[in-house]
Amino acid sequence: MNTKAKAIVYWTMTGLVAFFIGVGGLGQIWQYYANPHGVVPLLGYPMYFFAILGFWKALGAIAILAPRFPLLKEWAYAGIFFDLTGAAASCAAVGGYGAYGFHVIAPLILTGFTVASWALRPPSRKIVALPAATTIRPATAVRAV
Repeated sequence: MNTKAKAIVYWTMTGLVAFFIGVGGLGQIWQYYANPHGVVPLLGYPMYFFAILGFWKALGAIAILAPRFPLLKEWAYAGIFFDLTGAAASCAAVGGYGAYGFHVIAPLILTGFTVASWALRPPSRKIVALPAATTIRPATAVRAV
């Protein structure tokens, strides 16, 4: 894949992930205040968990879009990955598949987008690897003058 195609796919995947995670996070915060008896009791989680998760999802969406801060991006991608796979597993565990398994399949598709976005990041958005440590000669190899 050439550089231009890679950049287009990266930004498309990143934009989709940021949109769905960010809007979903804001929706969770709104639902916490507007409809505290929504989907969360069905999954067996306490309602405050929804507000916490929504807050961090909104920040994660911002983090993967913002320039610089590669370590923060790594954490955001990891958090988004864990959130999406956990959502699919939670819905599968309680039988809340939705029509055609939507509530299990949709988070897994978005997980694929997240992994693609992470893998296609440009070098400016990656953590720079530290150089390998050099070997130190043993003290016996040093000559006294």
